[in-house]
Amino acid sequence: MDTNEMEERMLTLEKFEEASEIVKQVTLETKLVYSEYFSNLTGNKIFFKPENLQFTGAYKVRGAYYKTSTLSEEEKKRGVITASAGNHAQGVAYAAQRNHMKATIVMPTTTPLIKVNRTKNFGAEVVLYGDVYDEACARAYELAEEHGYTFIHPFDDLAVATGQGTIAMEIVKELPLVDYILVPIGGGGLAAGVSTLAKMLNPKIKVIGVEPAGAACMKASINRGEVTTLPQVNTIADGTAVKTPGSKIFSYIQDNLDDIITVEDEELIVSFLDMVENHKMIVENSGLLTAAALKHLDVKDKKIVAILSGGNMDIITMSSVVQQGLIFRDRIFTVSVLLPDKPGELCKVAGIIAEENGNVIKLEHNQFVSTNRNAAVELRITIEAFGVEHKQRILARLEQENYKPKLVRTNI
Repeated sequence: MDTNEMEERMLTLEKFEEASEIVKQVTLETKLVYSEYFSNLTGNKIFFKPENLQFTGAYKVRGAYYKTSTLSEEEKKRGVITASAGNHAQGVAYAAQRNHMKATIVMPTTTPLIKVNRTKNFGAEVVLYGDVYDEACARAYELAEEHGYTFIHPFDDLAVATGQGTIAMEIVKELPLVDYILVPIGGGGLAAGVSTLAKMLNPKIKVIGVEPAGAACMKASINRGEVTTLPQVNTIADGTAVKTPGSKIFSYIQDNLDDIITVEDEELIVSFLDMVENHKMIVENSGLLTAAALKHLDVKDKKIVAILSGGNMDIITMSSVVQQGLIFRDRIFTVSVLLPDKPGELCKVAGIIAEENGNVIKLEHNQFVSTNRNAAVELRITIEAFGVEHKQRILARLEQENYKPKLVRTNI
């Protein structure tokens, strides 16, 4: 059977059922997690599908493993190849390891070392090439042609999409009366699989795709009625930072996806803190798209499942997101005050903040803000507060004491 003929037989209920049994060999059971916090926040019953807890840290292993199961013995002997800097790389590497196949992963030279090492730990050969994904992908196709490897596309492959769609099977089995399923969109493989199977199982289920506002290639394509390439993408949700969605899966998206929501990067940062504080889970920025989108759904009293697609986030990124999240929540802010350059003034300001239960975490004292140092020097204070109301109380007290506070950008 040639590739085109095989693809024509994909995304059928029979294939989804087959894939659902096969992926059980490599997936952990990710039971739905009820969220009291998000339920109270939205007026709905919110459940999370925590694919961030998979062994490889993401759902990608589903599509990769099912794809390898469809290969002939000859194709398995030759091995597989892909290009990826993240979750797909680890998914393919792990799937190949379980099938005792050679796997080659082409990764951009800019890929963080931890991701390179994790991929190698699954037994794959890693080739570092190019500065961006597109260059790595072009090299992977060259190597596939040269060595006869089977290229496993991250999203534009119907067998891969079938494997990803097994998530919908698990959701409906566990929550048969689900009203909405929210699914992240990068290139569209996960959304195509989940929306297609969900509609087969129950046409009344609404499936909503969620994209980062800075990389909304699928929304642009749906609006134009054809696959559309964005001129550029700019988002912290690197796993869904895709310029061009898949052409093979596009018609399935058109037929089965009910709507697409876009969210801003700032919303992902706040959602990260929400998830850590309320569910003690680490979810990467792309995986948080659905959590952020819950606030955009104009519905009440519905059963909603949000798919958390992955949790692979490096420590440096995590630290940056936490700091920015605290700033966005007004838990940390910086204020500038002018005061005479004489002994005791700094203590007075610190005393006022202490009386209001603010916690000073950084001070910057600039004596050269004015040519007349006796008139004024600038003091920049970075303060930890309990939230918006506490912040406003501290500012009001400083104003009351004639320090004329001005909010300035916080750098920590």
